[in-house]
Amino acid sequence: MSIVKADIEIAAPIEKVWDTVMDPNRLADWVTIHKSVKHVSDSPLRQGSSMEQAMHVRGFTFHVTWSVVSISAPNSAQWKGAGPAHSQASIHYELTSLGEGRTRFHYTNEFKTPGGKLGAVASRVIVGATSQREAHRSLTKLKELLETA
Repeated sequence: MSIVKADIEIAAPIEKVWDTVMDPNRLADWVTIHKSVKHVSDSPLRQGSSMEQAMHVRGFTFHVTWSVVSISAPNSAQWKGAGPAHSQASIHYELTSLGEGRTRFHYTNEFKTPGGKLGAVASRVIVGATSQREAHRSLTKLKELLETA
């Protein structure tokens, strides 16, 4: 299991950050590895909602089917993902209002690749640093998007 954590402070109200990160049609605006989204079951998203996302990492495009496991607007959402070759992921968004129109966004992504221990080692070597770097790039892009809007 690999874990990626990132957080950022954004000069925008929590509701504005929430509305952006929970809108599947806005993923292309801030998620650096996002390629496309389809089959979004609900708008707005709620517990049990699902969607299929295509992502592109290190020259490889893959598809993940995401389901919203829990949601507590505008503070937290947890997603479960099923990817290629029985890979699994869990993403948690945690938003905290800092007052004066500022929000802290904390992102956690836990993913399990197929292949047991060998697959886990390969994942850390091949995509581990990329995943952390892209998480930080995505949050920076989100900050720029919301602070210039």
